Amino acid sequence: MTMTSSVTKTFAEWQRWCRTVQERTPVLPETPAAKQARIRRARRDYDFFVEYYFPHYTDDPATGRHTACAPFQIEAANRVLRDRNYKGIEQWARGHAKSTHFDIFIPMWLKIQEPRELNVMVLVGKSEENAKTLLGDLQAELQFNRRYIADFGVQYNAGDWQDGRFVTADGCAFFARGRGQSPRGLRYRSRRPDYIVIDDLDDDELCENESRVKRLVNWVKEALFGALDGGRGRFIMVGNLISKNSVLAAMAKSKGMHVSRVNILDKQGNVSWGAKWTREEVQQMADFMGYRSFQKEFMNNPITEGAVFRQEWIRWREPLPLSKYDYLVAYCDPSFKSSSKNDYKAIKLWGKVGSELHCLAAFVRQCSVAEMVRWFYDLHERVPENVVVEYYIEANFLQDILLDEFTREGKLRGYQLPIRADRRKKPDKFQRIEAISPLWERGFVFYNARMQRDPDMLAAIDQTLCFEKGMSGHDDAPDADEGAIYKLQQRTREQAFVPSIGRRHISSKRVW
Repeated sequence: MTMTSSVTKTFAEWQRWCRTVQERTPVLPETPAAKQARIRRARRDYDFFVEYYFPHYTDDPATGRHTACAPFQIEAANRVLRDRNYKGIEQWARGHAKSTHFDIFIPMWLKIQEPRELNVMVLVGKSEENAKTLLGDLQAELQFNRRYIADFGVQYNAGDWQDGRFVTADGCAFFARGRGQSPRGLRYRSRRPDYIVIDDLDDDELCENESRVKRLVNWVKEALFGALDGGRGRFIMVGNLISKNSVLAAMAKSKGMHVSRVNILDKQGNVSWGAKWTREEVQQMADFMGYRSFQKEFMNNPITEGAVFRQEWIRWREPLPLSKYDYLVAYCDPSFKSSSKNDYKAIKLWGKVGSELHCLAAFVRQCSVAEMVRWFYDLHERVPENVVVEYYIEANFLQDILLDEFTREGKLRGYQLPIRADRRKKPDKFQRIEAISPLWERGFVFYNARMQRDPDMLAAIDQTLCFEKGMSGHDDAPDADEGAIYKLQQRTREQAFVPSIGRRHISSKRVW
């Protein structure tokens, strides 16, 4: 199932698509009883409705692949049907067919209900041309979808998507409006709009201007919402969350709005639309895009890069031989939750020489505990015998399952990794990590120049640059950095401390 194009179509392109719609919706001979049974089922079963009437969206002749409706798409359609005054924010990741369902399938499904659930629809895009293009896809179906017409009668009557409006033979009207364009006075005959869908109103340029966002939010709540008949009707906004300063984000906070959030991966790390993507395909996208971009486009998690750490603070340097470092610490943050496959596990090897801190190696992956433990052992075996590395893991992660994995791997290799539990009572994570950021800013931190193309090291740097207060993304790599640096600094303090012995001076003043 492909998404509706958001670029302006030419009339010739639209005509070619109309021919595709006609060709891909053949009507086969059948009995009147079979036809009526199908119509009854189509009215109550959204999944069946999409499968039968829109094979040109669900089937790809080139690949032979069939993309069925996802559970969240079916749930959304039923949610809209149940409530004639539905107000909703459909915050779905890119590629999840928001436009296809809310601009085409759901309106056409509402139209065939008994009694009819749609009379006047307004489709709003980020520009007038964009809105007209979206409206053209809907007109193509109503005018040329042979299966829909065979079951529910001739649809198209007059008007043209290029003019931003058309009507059907049974008296439904469809309008297109662009961002900020006045919708006041919109009606068809005696009816005012009863289905308004706002499609991908935000863009990166808009979200950089807070005052523009506020003005647009006011336009949505006042002029656009006011086009309904006293608030009666379905009012829906669809898009993915590309910025915390966006119209979508502001509207999601409005009282009375139902917010549906769909990421490409659910909380357990499973693909939300398994008929479209495999887990491996999603991982390939994430690897190519980088952490921040993937979180923004596919996880509804816009991150302000540089909120704590900045790109210009990332410095690369050739590493010293390990024997030349004053101290070496490998710190593991497994972020282990048995219920999720989506957690990152991080191991960072840091060395300290003088006042400099060198990040020498990294393991930052979404993987099993067993894979993490194997890498930890492999790291130990790469270290020369004359070099001492202190291995740490946060104490509250030393659960039975982790200990079992370390013990199992140790038995295979003939020794047990000398890993220590970090039993420090840690303060707030944001405060801890923010507190070490001046080390980057002042030029004390360097990354291994030989790892500039290493995917684990790059993933670690991505997480560091994306770190911000209240973030919903992953922060396992900077958390492991903080743990390692704390241990290195602690060792330095202990080495530098020289105790003095003498008579204790009792002050007559209290300072606390």
